[in-house]
Amino acid sequence: MIRVFVPRDAAALSVGADEVAAAIANEAKARNLDIQIVRNGSRGMLYLEPLVEVEMPKGRIAYGPVSPSDVAGLFSAGFLEGKPHELGHGLTEEIPYFKNQERLTFARCGITDPLSIDDYRKYGGFEGLKKALAMKPIDIVTEVTTSGLRGRGGAGFPTGIKWKTVHDLKDEQKYVACNADEGDSGTFADRMLMEGDPYCLIEGMTIAALAGGATKGYIYVRSEYPHSVHVLREAIEIARKANWLGDNIQGSGHSFDLFVRMGAGAYICGEETSMLESIEGKRGLVRYKPPIPAIEGLFGKPTIINNVMSFAAVPIIIAKGGEFYRDYGVGRSRGTLAFQLAGNIKRGGLVEKAFGVTTRQLLEDWGGGTATGRPARAIQIGGPLGAYIPESKFDVPMDYEEFAKVEAMVGHGGLVVFDDTVDMAKQARFAMEFCAIESCGKCTPCRIGAVRGVEVIDKIIADVDRDENIALLEDLCVTMADGSLCAMGGLTPFPVMSALKGFSDDFHKPAPNKYLADAAE
Repeated sequence: MIRVFVPRDAAALSVGADEVAAAIANEAKARNLDIQIVRNGSRGMLYLEPLVEVEMPKGRIAYGPVSPSDVAGLFSAGFLEGKPHELGHGLTEEIPYFKNQERLTFARCGITDPLSIDDYRKYGGFEGLKKALAMKPIDIVTEVTTSGLRGRGGAGFPTGIKWKTVHDLKDEQKYVACNADEGDSGTFADRMLMEGDPYCLIEGMTIAALAGGATKGYIYVRSEYPHSVHVLREAIEIARKANWLGDNIQGSGHSFDLFVRMGAGAYICGEETSMLESIEGKRGLVRYKPPIPAIEGLFGKPTIINNVMSFAAVPIIIAKGGEFYRDYGVGRSRGTLAFQLAGNIKRGGLVEKAFGVTTRQLLEDWGGGTATGRPARAIQIGGPLGAYIPESKFDVPMDYEEFAKVEAMVGHGGLVVFDDTVDMAKQARFAMEFCAIESCGKCTPCRIGAVRGVEVIDKIIADVDRDENIALLEDLCVTMADGSLCAMGGLTPFPVMSALKGFSDDFHKPAPNKYLADAAE
């Protein structure tokens, strides 16, 4: 039987993947053809979604982007035999966008049926967990430390250190918590993995539980990801029935169970202590530190907290060894990162590459430049609190330390592209406004500073005491960076100051009109 793959990923669904799958089923029935439609995850080439693949002896043949109106023509052209069509791209694995990646974390995404444990195991799934079940907890921590894995949520904190802190504590109850509140603009790697390879996350969290001595875990997913929540809950239930979760996992004597909690749409709950408050049923407010969550986390107990990409990197680290993973990357930035290309870009999607790739390579070699065809003027990297990178810094390698040298951050790997028509003063205002809206309100520098920041930038744009207000904005950013309780207020100055330093001309334009100037006064 011929197998046809149509993604069930939310990005593919948003452009009609369900309708394409239904059209293929109906056309096959009308032609008396026996096919099997597999709803896989996305390969990450979002510019080609819905991407339909047909399984051939030599590999899968890709067609896309496919609309329901294209289906009859594909059948007539013989796409079930892998024959040419104007939407054809040949072997999926040979498409340059895909072929030139280094897929470790996303090795199975788009290949397997996301909810099939048989598929997962066929492609190397649970090999890391099987190995971990026979290891001493400290040896698991050692492998993760050797790998050089650092937190993929943005801070880049060494994962092994965090895990060892929890491992060394003697509390009877410990937890593992996954921060899947992927709220940064231009990011979608967490969602893609949760929907396309959920067992990878489950396996990584279970290995973390073995390392730290935890028996319960929670995945905190943002409410905007209903498909992820549905897939995860179904996958967890299937994993329980197959004894990869629950009591006495695979007869090892180890027990660990996992639960999904849905957030309510607050960006601040992407901050780890706010997330813990939300999981506990409280309002999502930032906690004071110390104590750190590794010592007093969920319900006051030691808790390993990492984001989706961090946990999802663990299975291959344990399966193939920490040194295998460490061999990818540069400097102290080891392994791979899932870079997400969005904004004004011709070929948006996910690119998993070892650290060291440059912004320019991602923009041009994978992204194909801007969607408008105009020159790229700025790229915001690391979410709405990340710096705006000017073209002069596009060749800085993606490396935590190298980016820090130019006052930027890699963050979660999201890139939002802007062409030369962008007004960077308005982008700086957006950053302040975003903080004002999303602040939890617990600390003064963030709660009030962001509101005042919007007002000051409005005055600058309106040319009201421009020089004095620019000086005031710089002073305000120092206060927010040094005095805020968490990264929400502490990082808001990053995009603002990067815009002010890298695109100063935009802050010295003539006032748009006198009415704006009057309003600012």
